[in-house]
Amino acid sequence: MAILTANNIGQSFGAFDLFKGVNGSIPHDGKVGLVGPNGVGKTTLLTILAGITQPAAGSVHVARGTRIGYLSQEAAQAFAGRTHIIYEELLTVFAGLREIEERLQQMEAQMADGHLADELFEEYSQLQSRFEQAGGYDYELRIKQVLTGLGFSREQWQLPLPHLSGGQKTRLLLGRLLLEKPDLLLLDEPTNHLDMAAVEWLEGMLKLWDGAILVVSHDRYFLDRVVNRIWELSQTGVERYRGNYSAYVHQRQERWQMQMQAYADFRQRIDKEMDYIRRHIAGQRTQMAQGKLSRLAREVAAVRAGGLGALAQINSKGWLQLTTELDIGRVATRVGELQQQINELSPPRRPSDLKIHLKSSHRSGELALRSKDLTIGYPGTSLFRADDIELRRLERAALIGPNGTGKSTFLKTILGELKPLDGEIKLGASLEIGYFAQAHEGLNSENRVLDELLAQRNLPLSEARSYLARFSFRGDDVYKKVSMLSGGERGRLALALLGLQQVNFLLLDEPTNHLDIPAQEALQAALEEYDGTILLVSHDRYLVDHLATQIWELRDGRLRIYHGGYQAYLAARQRETDTAKAEAAQERAAQKASRPADNGSGLSKNERRRRAQALADLELKIEETEQQLVQLTTALQEATESQSFDKIQRIGTEYAATENELDRLMEDWEKLAHEQQ
Repeated sequence: MAILTANNIGQSFGAFDLFKGVNGSIPHDGKVGLVGPNGVGKTTLLTILAGITQPAAGSVHVARGTRIGYLSQEAAQAFAGRTHIIYEELLTVFAGLREIEERLQQMEAQMADGHLADELFEEYSQLQSRFEQAGGYDYELRIKQVLTGLGFSREQWQLPLPHLSGGQKTRLLLGRLLLEKPDLLLLDEPTNHLDMAAVEWLEGMLKLWDGAILVVSHDRYFLDRVVNRIWELSQTGVERYRGNYSAYVHQRQERWQMQMQAYADFRQRIDKEMDYIRRHIAGQRTQMAQGKLSRLAREVAAVRAGGLGALAQINSKGWLQLTTELDIGRVATRVGELQQQINELSPPRRPSDLKIHLKSSHRSGELALRSKDLTIGYPGTSLFRADDIELRRLERAALIGPNGTGKSTFLKTILGELKPLDGEIKLGASLEIGYFAQAHEGLNSENRVLDELLAQRNLPLSEARSYLARFSFRGDDVYKKVSMLSGGERGRLALALLGLQQVNFLLLDEPTNHLDIPAQEALQAALEEYDGTILLVSHDRYLVDHLATQIWELRDGRLRIYHGGYQAYLAARQRETDTAKAEAAQERAAQKASRPADNGSGLSKNERRRRAQALADLELKIEETEQQLVQLTTALQEATESQSFDKIQRIGTEYAATENELDRLMEDWEKLAHEQQ
């Protein structure tokens, strides 16, 4: 049974139809990704399904008792009028549990004072059972896990709500929804305002989510890891696909090819029937030709209004019923009129009509970029030192790392706008560099779109407009001022200008920022076909995963080089983590074996004894926690094999908490061991 069903939903603003004919249902365990171009109405559809906005047509049915949680893109007003701190806000989620907890404490005090009535014991037993089943013994742990997972430091837990930025409020609202555990989560761009670690944590939470999810996201890697269904929204309704995002891309291409074949077959059939109608409309078979004309006119009118799928509806629903559901328009009554309508038919639209072509004008030397003993930064401020780099022709390097670590500064150093603090960068022979700036600083905000293009290359007006149309600038769009463009439009214009340069080395700084999914797909396809070298700065893991041949990771003031793609990099990082844990365990054992009986000169005997005991206690806790992780791993595997989703979520949460506890114990041990030396 579905938890939510949409029945022929449409939304209009005046005479403009944003979308219509939206049908679909979400099962209780469904995890649905809602995709579509910017401006198609994804946020509007979410608000309708959440019951916040009323549709212009159709209805929404929600299963009885269903609790819905909704996250908007920006939640700046989410906590209006509340003045308490972050941690206290999340405590309010468990107000009922805390009341039970307080009552249990009162009853415990009564029993401690000698009140031993059977009724008291019975009430206490029942209440304690309710408390335990509702998660009463771990709700504070869950709060801490959610806050940490979403990137709030312990110091920030004490921030008053009025002091939070819009992004922090959105993250906090997301955390509250995760703790409330509604039956259906409606999430509008939940990865906005999250760093990479928080996005990966959220993916883990939602993969194990024991409920239904409908999520709007431009993060294709996120959709790949979280959802098991895709709804593609267009102006004429929703196309539904099974599987994650990558499965959707494959199925969508197959559907388009099938639709193109069906369209070709339809055109061939109606051309043949039109030939028959012309030859017999005024002859002995006039009545048969008139019948064919009437039937064919209805078919063409239905296809014009609802696409090829409307043909089957004529037979299944009948013509009269179809005219009430579709805006059929005029049905041709004459041969010439029908032929004109046939000529105006369009083939099925490609999955993306954005056409980006990037090519080089000439071949570069075999070496594109090399560095030696490199340190990047500004005078007086070192940002990072780099492993020695060698990037060769046709390779694609992805530079990844947290914001503020120096990625854009590194690109500017390669461009010669900044000098390295130390070491050297060598560029190869015959290089022509094209630079895509994250903030699009190279665009003149006072120019029109067409002016920017003509300033780059003097083209005939018709050719310039045709070129801009490939980047979805059509009609009067070409006369928009750059200052009036959205982030996505500025990105598309910057890509259009880059395509004219015909360079052989691309430096791209967050090229998919602000682009909708169709534009991201078009850019990815263009980069995959590009015949030059690429250095890409990006948080778009889907693009990095499909494109990169090297990963350059900025972490802890160092640029590390990983040869191979993104999956090879993830595997290498996991090996590094496992090795570090093993080495730490060996170091603890060696420290314990070689620890002098008398250590800590200048300390009293009691203080030395206290520290030694504390160190021993920590080592014991670390060993116990490591053993607990092993047990949880086994339990998680068993729960996964038995598809016990309740256990998977509970054990997964406990595993994450235990792993965090082990990290904390290790930090305490290292600090105390250092003091003992």
